[in-house]
Amino acid sequence: MKLVTFMGPGQAPLAGVVEADQVFSLAPAGYGSALEVIEQGEGAKARIAAYLKSAPRQAAIPLERAVLLAPLPRPPKFICVGLNYRDHAAEAKMEIPAVPTIFSKFHNAVIGPGASIVLPKNSSKPDYEAEFAFVIGAGGRHIRPEDWPKHVWGYTCVNDVSARDFQLATSQWLMGKTFDTFAPMGPWIVSADEIADPHNLAISCTVNGEKLQNSNTRELIFGIGPLLEFLSSVMTLEPGDIITSGTPGGVALFRQGPGEWFLKPGDVVEARIEKLGFIRNRIV
Repeated sequence: MKLVTFMGPGQAPLAGVVEADQVFSLAPAGYGSALEVIEQGEGAKARIAAYLKSAPRQAAIPLERAVLLAPLPRPPKFICVGLNYRDHAAEAKMEIPAVPTIFSKFHNAVIGPGASIVLPKNSSKPDYEAEFAFVIGAGGRHIRPEDWPKHVWGYTCVNDVSARDFQLATSQWLMGKTFDTFAPMGPWIVSADEIADPHNLAISCTVNGEKLQNSNTRELIFGIGPLLEFLSSVMTLEPGDIITSGTPGGVALFRQGPGEWFLKPGDVVEARIEKLGFIRNRIV
Protein backbone atom coordinates (compact mmCIF):
# COMPACT_ATOMS: atom_id res chain seq x y z
CA MET A 1 0.00 0.00 0.00
CA LYS A 2 1.14 3.51 -0.86
CA LEU A 3 -0.44 5.83 1.69
CA VAL A 4 -0.64 9.52 0.78
CA THR A 5 -2.08 12.81 1.88
CA PHE A 6 -3.29 14.91 -1.04
CA MET A 7 -5.13 18.14 -1.64
CA GLY A 8 -8.81 17.46 -2.10
CA PRO A 9 -11.69 19.62 -3.30
CA GLY A 10 -11.90 22.88 -1.43
CA GLN A 11 -8.19 22.68 -0.57
CA ALA A 12 -8.83 20.22 2.24
CA PRO A 13 -6.13 17.57 2.90
CA LEU A 14 -7.39 14.03 2.36
CA ALA A 15 -5.91 10.61 3.05
CA GLY A 16 -5.56 8.38 0.02
CA VAL A 17 -3.89 5.38 -1.50
CA VAL A 18 -2.12 5.11 -4.85
CA GLU A 19 -3.15 2.20 -7.06
CA ALA A 20 -1.94 1.90 -10.67
CA ASP A 21 -1.13 5.60 -10.98
CA GLN A 22 -4.52 6.57 -9.56
CA VAL A 23 -5.17 8.24 -6.20
CA PHE A 24 -8.22 7.00 -4.30
CA SER A 25 -9.57 9.09 -1.45
CA LEU A 26 -10.05 7.12 1.77
CA ALA A 27 -12.87 9.38 2.96
CA PRO A 28 -15.52 6.94 1.63
CA ALA A 29 -13.79 4.20 3.64
CA GLY A 30 -14.12 6.30 6.79
CA TYR A 31 -10.58 7.64 7.17
CA GLY A 32 -10.02 11.35 7.61
CA SER A 33 -6.23 11.25 7.76
CA ALA A 34 -3.25 9.03 7.06
CA LEU A 35 -2.53 8.99 10.78
CA GLU A 36 -5.91 7.34 11.43
CA VAL A 37 -4.99 4.58 8.98
CA ILE A 38 -1.69 3.96 10.75
CA GLU A 39 -3.27 4.03 14.20
CA GLN A 40 -5.77 1.32 13.23
CA GLY A 41 -3.06 -1.04 11.99
CA GLU A 42 -3.90 -4.28 10.19
CA GLY A 43 -7.62 -3.70 10.57
CA ALA A 44 -7.36 -0.55 8.48
CA LYS A 45 -5.35 -2.33 5.79
CA ALA A 46 -8.03 -5.01 5.46
CA ARG A 47 -10.82 -2.44 5.38
CA ILE A 48 -9.05 -0.38 2.72
CA ALA A 49 -8.35 -3.46 0.60
CA ALA A 50 -12.06 -4.31 0.66
CA TYR A 51 -12.98 -0.73 -0.23
CA LEU A 52 -10.61 -0.64 -3.21
CA LYS A 53 -12.17 -3.78 -4.67
CA SER A 54 -15.52 -2.03 -5.00
CA ALA A 55 -14.40 1.59 -5.51
CA PRO A 56 -15.37 2.93 -8.95
CA ARG A 57 -12.36 3.78 -11.10
CA GLN A 58 -13.91 7.11 -12.06
CA ALA A 59 -13.77 8.15 -8.41
CA ALA A 60 -9.97 8.23 -8.54
CA ILE A 61 -7.70 11.13 -9.49
CA PRO A 62 -4.82 10.52 -11.92
CA LEU A 63 -1.59 10.62 -9.93
CA GLU A 64 -0.07 13.15 -12.32
CA ARG A 65 -2.87 15.59 -11.47
CA ALA A 66 -2.88 15.03 -7.73
CA VAL A 67 -1.20 17.55 -5.43
CA LEU A 68 0.62 15.38 -2.92
CA LEU A 69 1.35 16.79 0.51
CA ALA A 70 3.64 15.26 3.12
CA PRO A 71 2.12 11.83 3.90
CA LEU A 72 2.03 12.82 7.58
CA PRO A 73 1.87 16.64 7.69
CA ARG A 74 1.90 16.73 11.50
CA PRO A 75 3.55 13.56 12.79
CA PRO A 76 3.44 13.00 16.55
CA LYS A 77 7.24 13.00 16.62
CA PHE A 78 9.86 13.62 13.94
CA ILE A 79 13.01 11.94 15.21
CA CYS A 80 16.30 12.21 13.34
CA VAL A 81 19.51 10.21 13.56
CA GLY A 82 22.87 11.80 12.84
CA LEU A 83 26.15 10.28 11.64
CA ASN A 84 24.57 6.89 10.89
CA TYR A 85 26.23 5.89 7.60
CA ARG A 86 29.77 4.55 7.52
CA ASP A 87 30.71 6.63 4.48
CA HIS A 88 29.31 9.79 6.08
CA ALA A 89 31.31 9.18 9.27
CA ALA A 90 34.41 8.65 7.13
CA GLU A 91 34.01 11.91 5.17
CA ALA A 92 33.44 13.75 8.46
CA LYS A 93 36.64 12.17 9.81
CA MET A 94 34.74 10.99 12.88
CA GLU A 95 34.82 7.67 14.67
CA ILE A 96 31.91 5.27 14.33
CA PRO A 97 29.56 6.31 17.17
CA ALA A 98 28.98 3.91 20.05
CA VAL A 99 25.39 5.12 20.49
CA PRO A 100 23.05 6.87 18.04
CA THR A 101 23.11 10.66 17.79
CA ILE A 102 19.51 11.88 18.10
CA PHE A 103 17.87 15.21 17.31
CA SER A 104 14.47 16.28 16.00
CA LYS A 105 12.55 18.47 13.63
CA PHE A 106 9.25 20.25 14.34
CA HIS A 107 6.00 20.41 12.37
CA ASN A 108 6.92 23.72 10.75
CA ALA A 109 9.69 21.98 8.81
CA VAL A 110 7.50 19.32 7.19
CA ILE A 111 6.55 19.83 3.53
CA GLY A 112 5.46 17.63 0.66
CA PRO A 113 7.34 16.04 -2.24
CA GLY A 114 6.91 18.95 -4.65
CA ALA A 115 6.82 21.95 -2.34
CA SER A 116 9.51 24.62 -2.33
CA ILE A 117 12.34 24.67 0.20
CA VAL A 118 12.62 28.27 1.39
CA LEU A 119 16.18 29.29 2.19
CA PRO A 120 16.48 31.29 5.42
CA LYS A 121 17.78 34.84 5.16
CA ASN A 122 20.14 34.28 8.07
CA SER A 123 21.99 31.18 6.85
CA SER A 124 24.63 30.88 4.15
CA LYS A 125 25.23 27.12 4.30
CA PRO A 126 22.02 25.19 3.50
CA ASP A 127 22.78 21.55 2.74
CA TYR A 128 20.95 18.49 1.37
CA GLU A 129 20.65 15.09 3.08
CA ALA A 130 18.76 12.23 1.42
CA GLU A 131 17.46 9.90 4.13
CA PHE A 132 15.54 6.64 4.55
CA ALA A 133 12.79 6.99 7.14
CA PHE A 134 10.51 4.49 8.83
CA VAL A 135 7.12 5.16 10.38
CA ILE A 136 5.95 3.63 13.64
CA GLY A 137 2.80 1.50 13.55
CA ALA A 138 2.50 -0.17 16.93
CA GLY A 139 4.16 1.99 19.56
CA GLY A 140 5.67 1.03 22.87
CA ARG A 141 8.53 1.28 25.34
CA HIS A 142 11.58 -0.95 25.75
CA ILE A 143 11.21 -2.59 22.34
CA ARG A 144 13.54 -5.52 21.71
CA PRO A 145 15.63 -5.05 18.56
CA GLU A 146 14.49 -8.35 17.07
CA ASP A 147 10.86 -7.25 17.40
CA TRP A 148 11.22 -4.23 15.10
CA PRO A 149 8.98 -5.68 12.31
CA LYS A 150 6.06 -5.67 14.75
CA HIS A 151 6.40 -1.92 15.24
CA VAL A 152 7.08 -0.50 11.77
CA TRP A 153 4.12 0.49 9.59
CA GLY A 154 6.10 1.55 6.54
CA TYR A 155 8.87 3.56 4.90
CA THR A 156 9.32 6.89 3.15
CA CYS A 157 11.90 9.35 1.77
CA VAL A 158 13.08 12.42 3.66
CA ASN A 159 15.45 15.25 2.81
CA ASP A 160 16.99 16.39 6.10
CA VAL A 161 17.81 19.89 4.86
CA SER A 162 20.37 21.42 7.20
CA ALA A 163 21.70 24.94 7.80
CA ARG A 164 25.28 23.99 8.64
CA ASP A 165 26.25 27.35 10.15
CA PHE A 166 23.38 27.13 12.65
CA GLN A 167 23.81 23.39 13.19
CA LEU A 168 27.46 23.65 14.13
CA ALA A 169 27.27 26.87 16.12
CA THR A 170 26.71 24.82 19.29
CA SER A 171 26.78 21.17 20.29
CA GLN A 172 22.99 21.01 19.83
CA TRP A 173 22.00 20.53 16.19
CA LEU A 174 18.30 21.41 16.46
CA MET A 175 18.42 25.05 15.33
CA GLY A 176 20.16 24.12 12.08
CA LYS A 177 17.68 21.37 11.33
CA THR A 178 14.19 22.72 11.90
CA PHE A 179 13.94 25.85 9.79
CA ASP A 180 10.57 26.16 8.03
CA THR A 181 10.38 23.78 5.01
CA PHE A 182 13.53 21.87 6.02
CA ALA A 183 11.86 18.43 6.12
CA PRO A 184 10.51 17.47 2.70
CA MET A 185 9.06 13.95 2.80
CA GLY A 186 7.09 11.52 0.67
CA PRO A 187 5.87 11.02 -1.89
CA TRP A 188 4.02 8.35 0.10
CA ILE A 189 4.54 5.84 2.87
CA VAL A 190 5.05 2.35 1.47
CA SER A 191 3.64 -0.25 3.85
CA ALA A 192 6.22 -2.59 5.35
CA ASP A 193 4.72 -5.70 3.74
CA GLU A 194 5.82 -4.41 0.31
CA ILE A 195 9.53 -4.08 1.19
CA ALA A 196 11.31 -7.40 1.71
CA ASP A 197 14.56 -5.95 3.07
CA PRO A 198 14.64 -2.29 4.14
CA HIS A 199 18.31 -2.70 5.00
CA ASN A 200 19.26 -3.13 1.34
CA LEU A 201 17.84 -0.19 -0.61
CA ALA A 202 19.76 2.13 -2.92
CA ILE A 203 19.62 5.77 -1.80
CA SER A 204 20.77 8.82 -3.74
CA CYS A 205 20.51 12.59 -3.96
CA THR A 206 20.89 14.79 -7.01
CA VAL A 207 21.11 18.57 -7.27
CA ASN A 208 20.24 19.97 -10.70
CA GLY A 209 20.60 16.46 -12.11
CA GLU A 210 24.10 15.85 -10.71
CA LYS A 211 24.29 12.84 -8.40
CA LEU A 212 26.01 13.94 -5.20
CA GLN A 213 25.01 11.12 -2.86
CA ASN A 214 24.92 7.46 -3.86
CA SER A 215 24.78 4.72 -1.24
CA ASN A 216 22.66 1.90 0.19
CA THR A 217 20.84 1.39 3.48
CA ARG A 218 23.09 -1.60 4.17
CA GLU A 219 25.70 1.04 5.10
CA LEU A 220 23.64 2.10 8.13
CA ILE A 221 25.60 1.89 11.38
CA PHE A 222 22.46 1.45 13.48
CA GLY A 223 19.65 -0.36 11.70
CA ILE A 224 15.96 -0.23 12.51
CA GLY A 225 16.10 -2.71 15.40
CA PRO A 226 18.89 -1.02 17.37
CA LEU A 227 17.34 2.40 16.78
CA LEU A 228 13.97 1.27 18.12
CA GLU A 229 15.64 -0.33 21.12
CA PHE A 230 17.60 2.84 21.90
CA LEU A 231 14.78 5.33 21.36
CA SER A 232 12.15 3.32 23.22
CA SER A 233 14.47 3.01 26.21
CA VAL A 234 13.93 6.77 26.67
CA MET A 235 10.51 7.62 25.25
CA THR A 236 7.22 6.00 24.34
CA LEU A 237 7.04 5.58 20.58
CA GLU A 238 3.60 6.24 19.09
CA PRO A 239 1.81 5.36 15.85
CA GLY A 240 2.81 7.87 13.19
CA ASP A 241 6.18 8.79 14.68
CA ILE A 242 8.72 9.32 11.90
CA ILE A 243 12.28 8.15 12.46
CA THR A 244 14.64 9.26 9.73
CA SER A 245 17.80 7.21 9.87
CA GLY A 246 20.60 9.51 8.76
CA THR A 247 22.30 10.45 5.51
CA PRO A 248 25.10 8.83 3.50
CA GLY A 249 28.29 10.52 2.38
CA GLY A 250 28.46 13.24 -0.24
CA VAL A 251 26.93 16.22 1.55
CA ALA A 252 28.00 19.74 0.61
CA LEU A 253 29.67 20.37 3.96
CA PHE A 254 32.50 17.94 3.26
CA ARG A 255 32.92 18.38 -0.49
CA GLN A 256 36.34 19.50 -1.67
CA GLY A 257 37.42 21.33 -4.79
CA PRO A 258 35.87 24.09 -6.89
CA GLY A 259 32.15 24.68 -7.14
CA GLU A 260 29.28 25.94 -5.06
CA TRP A 261 27.95 22.92 -3.21
CA PHE A 262 25.59 24.52 -0.74
CA LEU A 263 22.02 24.98 -1.95
CA LYS A 264 21.02 28.23 -3.63
CA PRO A 265 17.82 29.66 -5.12
CA GLY A 266 16.82 27.93 -8.35
CA ASP A 267 18.42 24.59 -7.46
CA VAL A 268 16.31 21.45 -7.74
CA VAL A 269 17.17 18.73 -5.23
CA GLU A 270 15.92 15.17 -5.53
CA ALA A 271 16.15 12.45 -2.87
CA ARG A 272 15.44 8.97 -4.21
CA ILE A 273 15.21 5.57 -2.53
CA GLU A 274 14.83 2.26 -4.32
CA LYS A 275 11.23 0.94 -4.19
CA LEU A 276 10.05 3.99 -2.23
CA GLY A 277 10.11 6.65 -4.96
CA PHE A 278 11.54 10.15 -4.85
CA ILE A 279 10.88 13.68 -3.65
CA ARG A 280 11.89 16.63 -5.80
CA ASN A 281 11.93 20.15 -4.35
CA ARG A 282 12.93 23.51 -5.79
CA ILE A 283 14.99 25.92 -3.72
CA VAL A 284 13.62 29.45 -3.40
